[in-house]
Amino acid sequence: MQIIDPLYTASMTDQQRAWFYAEYERARKDETTGVLLALFLGAFGIHHFYLRRNTAGIVYLIFFWTGITAILGVIECFFMPDRVRQYNTAQAIYISSQILGSSIHNSEAAAALSYCPSCSSPIDPSASFCTHCGVAITHNQLSAQTAI
Repeated sequence: MQIIDPLYTASMTDQQRAWFYAEYERARKDETTGVLLALFLGAFGIHHFYLRRNTAGIVYLIFFWTGITAILGVIECFFMPDRVRQYNTAQAIYISSQILGSSIHNSEAAAALSYCPSCSSPIDPSASFCTHCGVAITHNQLSAQTAI
């Protein structure tokens, strides 16, 4: 198992930390697998699909008959460990933000919401425009609305 920086789980409860590790274990990719895919199936771009870089994988599939992608696959096998680490770091950041973002209590979130005076859809109190109808929002309208 790969060591995860405690920065991602520092402000989590034990339950959230366990949830994080379970999700991270499902989402993370293995460096050795990435290198082997690049080395043996790099001509077809399988190593790009492995890291969810589908556009690059499709380009490799289109041009595999030229042989250039086979050479690139062998070259890219040296870069795969770093790419896999970057992918895993991005996954850890995403999972951590989702877990910590979902820990906000609904009552706190509801108190922070304001509503558009024109269409009554919920908006961010710091927004200048309503994302639903596009009406300009002034802070006077929001403070008058919360006073009611």
